[in-house]
Amino acid sequence: MIEDIKVGEKIKKLREEKSISLETLSGKIGISPAELAEIEDQMISPSLGMLINLSQALKVPMGLLFDEDPEEPFCLVRANERKSVSRFASVDGLSYGYSYESLGSAKNRKMEPFLVTLSPPEALEIGPNRHAGEEFIFVLEGQVEVELEGHKEVLSPGDSIYYDSNLPHVVSSYGDGEAKILAVISSEEEMIIF
Repeated sequence: MIEDIKVGEKIKKLREEKSISLETLSGKIGISPAELAEIEDQMISPSLGMLINLSQALKVPMGLLFDEDPEEPFCLVRANERKSVSRFASVDGLSYGYSYESLGSAKNRKMEPFLVTLSPPEALEIGPNRHAGEEFIFVLEGQVEVELEGHKEVLSPGDSIYYDSNLPHVVSSYGDGEAKILAVISSEEEMIIF
């Protein structure tokens, strides 16, 4: 069974363990303290890019945000053991249009693999995402629209795109149906910092 995780609670626990104020952490990742408080209170879920920024600011392995504690030099994730995070816009429960599952947690890696399910968003406006590193997307099912600095492309199953994730980008389902993608996000530095 795929387990839903409460990533916001984990972020808050890690921030408090490290004695970092809400204001200091929010300043490091470029969001308001109110938005970080909403993430910690499970009112909204952070995007994948935001999770990368949070793990780097907290100086913890990104897998730790998914309650993973990698002890082995490799990672095996069984289909029924993946951890899922849904992304909601607010306490209203409006969907930003995607949920994601972590597909790996290993020591000293520079890539984060995710299985992402995209659905038509209910939220009125989805802002672009940006974070350090690069991103690779491979479409498994449905159609996906990728917007990079105003340039839009529609991808179909079997299509892929690779880009610098410092560029403002929006990845969403195209049309009325759901889409599934394999997303691999890399960092210029190791994503696990001990």
